[in-house]
Amino acid sequence: MNKEMIISSSGHETMAAILEDDEVVEISVERDKSRGVVGNIYKGRVKKVLPGMQCAFVDLGLERDGFLYVSDVIDPVDALDGVDTTDTDGDTDTQAAGNGGQGGGSGSGRGRGRGRDRNAAEQKIEKLLTAGQEVIVQVVKEPLGTKGARITSHVTIPGRFLVFMPTVDHIGVSRKIVSREQRVRLRRIVREFHAEHGMSGGVIIRTAAADRPQEDIISDLTYFHELWSETQRKGETLRAPAVIHREESLVAKLLRDLLTDDFSVIRIDDHGEYKKAVKLVERIMPDLVSRVQHYDKSFPIFEEYGVQSEIDKALRSKVWLKSGGYLVINQTEALVAIDVNTGRYVGKRTGRLEDTIVKTNLEAAKEIVRQVRLRDLGGIIVLDFIDMEDRKNRQKVYQMFEQEIRRDRSPSKAVQVTEFGLIITTRKRVKQSLERQLTQPCPYCSGSAVVKSTSTICFEILAELRKVKGDLDGHRVQLRVNPDVALALKTEERGVLEEIERTLNKEITLRPDAQLHHEQFDVMAM
Repeated sequence: MNKEMIISSSGHETMAAILEDDEVVEISVERDKSRGVVGNIYKGRVKKVLPGMQCAFVDLGLERDGFLYVSDVIDPVDALDGVDTTDTDGDTDTQAAGNGGQGGGSGSGRGRGRGRDRNAAEQKIEKLLTAGQEVIVQVVKEPLGTKGARITSHVTIPGRFLVFMPTVDHIGVSRKIVSREQRVRLRRIVREFHAEHGMSGGVIIRTAAADRPQEDIISDLTYFHELWSETQRKGETLRAPAVIHREESLVAKLLRDLLTDDFSVIRIDDHGEYKKAVKLVERIMPDLVSRVQHYDKSFPIFEEYGVQSEIDKALRSKVWLKSGGYLVINQTEALVAIDVNTGRYVGKRTGRLEDTIVKTNLEAAKEIVRQVRLRDLGGIIVLDFIDMEDRKNRQKVYQMFEQEIRRDRSPSKAVQVTEFGLIITTRKRVKQSLERQLTQPCPYCSGSAVVKSTSTICFEILAELRKVKGDLDGHRVQLRVNPDVALALKTEERGVLEEIERTLNKEITLRPDAQLHHEQFDVMAM
């Protein structure tokens, strides 16, 4: 598979696109005024401890308090003594240990919490935290909607070849490194560095570390040692709430977490970002420096490579398939619903209906996965494929979906509901979807995507005037309405206007006002 990374930076906004075989599959956005907080480390102050929910709310200095669950709290004794681990090669494997992690501290905190989750019933949040207490926490999930950020005390700091975990004392190696010699060698390098520099904390050795020279591993360890020392110094001197470590920029995160030999080119239109990228790639993967290219044309880079048109399409609910079928994607607070329709595709003249449906569903399964990745949809996703009679065909579509979803970096689980022809999948949601990042609720309809019909408004006016007719003095009544409603009262809803005049026994003067909302109206006695 051929991969490309296209990066557009304007100084105030950076956008990056990942292309696989010339198809846009991922879009990342970072703006100066609304930078993401996942991976940031904060010195926070506990605002509330809720024993009934076994959680706490922590003031991070953000718009909303962070949410800290009991399994994400480190017992003070555990934090002091570290975690006792046996020095064997029965190594743990976490998402952060591989190359396909979501980056930041988002991937590994939950995995390391499993041991503590088993003891969660014994640990009570009220015994671990008190209101007003200062704590060091890391954001693992962006604030979404009305919810604050999800935070953890299990801090993780990713590098190119290692992931540093300052709150534990464990050295783990990715299971994907199968060579025992390599595992022993990498463990030895980490242990020797710890002993030489008096460095505490645990390390996960990522898949990318295999066969790397000792200098590369030492480089990551030195970076961790210096960064954590500075973070601890800030934690001791700054008053809570305060940020004591910020995650790296979007470009640096993507190169650190994603760059492999699969990428044929990385194109960057901003010269400053290009120089930073070259410097970073020279350090982490010097063999790939030549693939980092500066795009110097005046024509926008996203327009040049067809990325902008894909972004525009990703903000629409309807997605057309090449065969003529289409998808309808609806995001709600509770879940995402994706419906598959045959649309203009009617199959071959001599073909069976079932064959037409299967062909549409198979094409839809591939496109659904691309759209889920492109739009960064998360949470519960319900896929409503066109009903198929043959069980083998249903299984074929499910297998196609499973095969495609393996390309996705975000963890997901899928289950097939055969009775209804549905596939329900859950996908880890770390940040807001592309739609939520690039759009805002419509100020006219308050985000509902609908307004009351003109007929409904006309009947509401009639009902309201019946209610207040005793308070209307004067010989005439002026009714100020939106022009669309005024037109309806003069034409198809003329009977309603006549009913109002009979009810009030007064002459009604209609005054269209374009400044009024479609659902607003104003009554004045004259």
